[in-house]
Amino acid sequence: MSGLPQNIDPNLLVGSATADDAGVYKIDEDRALVQTLDFFTPIVDDPYLFGQIAAANSLSDVYAMGGRPITAMAIAGMPTELLSNDEIAEIFRGGADMVKLANCSLVGGHTIKNPEPIYGLSVTGMVHPDNFLANAHAKEGDILLLTKPLGTGIISTALKQGACSDELNQVSITAMITLNTAGAELGEQDIVNACTDVTGFGLLGHLREIADASNLTAIVETKNIPAIADSIYDLIEAGLVPGGSKKNLESVSPSVTFSDSVSTASRLLMADAQTSGGLLLSVTPSNVPAVVKILEAHNSLCVAEIGTIVKRQNSSIVCQ
Repeated sequence: MSGLPQNIDPNLLVGSATADDAGVYKIDEDRALVQTLDFFTPIVDDPYLFGQIAAANSLSDVYAMGGRPITAMAIAGMPTELLSNDEIAEIFRGGADMVKLANCSLVGGHTIKNPEPIYGLSVTGMVHPDNFLANAHAKEGDILLLTKPLGTGIISTALKQGACSDELNQVSITAMITLNTAGAELGEQDIVNACTDVTGFGLLGHLREIADASNLTAIVETKNIPAIADSIYDLIEAGLVPGGSKKNLESVSPSVTFSDSVSTASRLLMADAQTSGGLLLSVTPSNVPAVVKILEAHNSLCVAEIGTIVKRQNSSIVCQ
């Protein structure tokens, strides 16, 4: 979007310049809007699950800014010659159920015909203009916390190849439909410096955004990176890695210094493209206990301490 004309507005607190999860626009001294839009093609066969996952993924961007979703609108393109009305209705029902679970109001949307299914949400949230979470606000000395394990992209690829057990697939689905509701409370408590959610660019890609936007460097303790299951490394060794994840690693590698001890499998896991991934939080050490308490109260799938933020070095990220 760098070449597009921009209206300079002092009330625009977060725009596209820092590649953040959503825009933040100040209404008055106590209120700001959080706005985002996301949609994609199916990553599961079940239409209801597809709707759930796509909606959770869209809602996550508001939580990642410390906001509470208040309204959502559906955006969809559907191949009516390939999907029945009942199947299309199930996609919308899955999304609507997830919006309801977020205590958000579904107020409408827009649908067109399309050669393949696409579905997602435009979501508006509210946040205090002094307490929103942004990827540019990390501070030197911060602790990095991750709230969901990695590997959903790899599992999706394995599933397509018939190399994924039903049990492992269910673990992945559970992760993708788990809402990142803790983000709203963390924003209201004002105890997190920076935040993003881990989605299409993988952990390393989104961590690079935090480091570069904050002009700092992230030190990652690779041994602390949570995998969705131990068998994820077997799938990686078998070559069941999405093309997008490989491209992620290729794209981010010039910004990362990898220790020789960091295996190729670990690098691919950290670059794995996630759908509806967890929150990546940059937290002052003294606030970590309070943050962990909130995450546990919201049933976060994990609370992994994966590294620290330090003064800017030659690389955006150092993996050791």
